[in-house]
Amino acid sequence: MHANTGYFEDAAKITRNHVKTFEPVLDGQWDAIVVPSGSCTGAARHEQKVVAEHVGDHELAKKSQLIAQHTYDLTELITDVLGLEDVGAYFPHTVTYHPTCHSLRIAKVGDRPYRLLRAVEGLTLVDLPDAEVCCGFGGTFAMKNSETSTSMLADKVTNVMSTRAEVLVMGDYSCLMHVGGGLSRLNSGIRPMHLAEILASTKDQPFEGNISFAPESAQVI
Repeated sequence: MHANTGYFEDAAKITRNHVKTFEPVLDGQWDAIVVPSGSCTGAARHEQKVVAEHVGDHELAKKSQLIAQHTYDLTELITDVLGLEDVGAYFPHTVTYHPTCHSLRIAKVGDRPYRLLRAVEGLTLVDLPDAEVCCGFGGTFAMKNSETSTSMLADKVTNVMSTRAEVLVMGDYSCLMHVGGGLSRLNSGIRPMHLAEILASTKDQPFEGNISFAPESAQVI
């Protein structure tokens, strides 16, 4: 968010802390860095090097780029590194998936989330209309352009509810919070969940949260 709004000095402080924290991956202490967020994956891969160069810290830029090469979105680590699609998950519910902008366009996870979801035993995946259209969050965009953001959210919520899914799945917590809030305010009954929660659910240890079909009375206003 700091980088997106032009606060490069502040963003550089965060980048330095990130490099310090994850530097062990550069000398082989760790094999990889896994990120459960398309936005954060994109920032680590692309923005941090740009931020470092912008403030003239070339050593930081170099380390940022090297760390980026070891950074994976959760779905990439599972499918590309571990070579798995069926992780043994069990989730007997109807689900729809929203591919968030940063996971799709910056982290470029492609169809990996869909492949993982389709392999989950008991899960029914329903297509989301206009799935690739932004939900309206976008960090400071939602604050600076609140009316537009609210309108985009209303469209996304309408499409989610039209699927009659029990669960809305995403790979970005910020967007999940945004759309989940919209669904909650309308008493939709649709539960927002991160993809990792679905994949962690098994027959032996099933997800224990409340999941129910959206009530017919729920309406987008």
